[in-house]
Amino acid sequence: MLSIDLAVSAQDRAAVFAIRGAVFIAEQRVPIEEEWDSHDLDADHLLARIDGVPAGTVRLVAAGRRGVLGRLAVLPGARGSGAGAALVRAVEEQARKRGVAEIELHAQTHALGFYERLGYTAHGEEFLDAGIPHLHMSKDL
Repeated sequence: MLSIDLAVSAQDRAAVFAIRGAVFIAEQRVPIEEEWDSHDLDADHLLARIDGVPAGTVRLVAAGRRGVLGRLAVLPGARGSGAGAALVRAVEEQARKRGVAEIELHAQTHALGFYERLGYTAHGEEFLDAGIPHLHMSKDL
């Protein structure tokens, strides 16, 4: 069973950062100094569990009516389970609760189709973030 909750306890926050470390730092080779940032302190972090086991995470940085969806990561064993899409829907709901009207994100180009299926639109020029090609995307809530 898939469940998604705000990561508020120290144990939940540790799971969030362990997942991000496994996906971004170990798997994608993002430098650790680029993965952790000051937004981690005040962002809303969501944690997905499958049968009680941490499987994925996403964060929301809310700034007034705009929010930034970021750091979406699903562990390899949970990919294809629907956890990623469920995390996006959950972070959108959290954004609505916080009064956010538009969500922006920086999508790795290989994930464009995933976000497009969830209603996001790409715009602008491709750019590199941590050496990985990305595009800006957004969605009105």
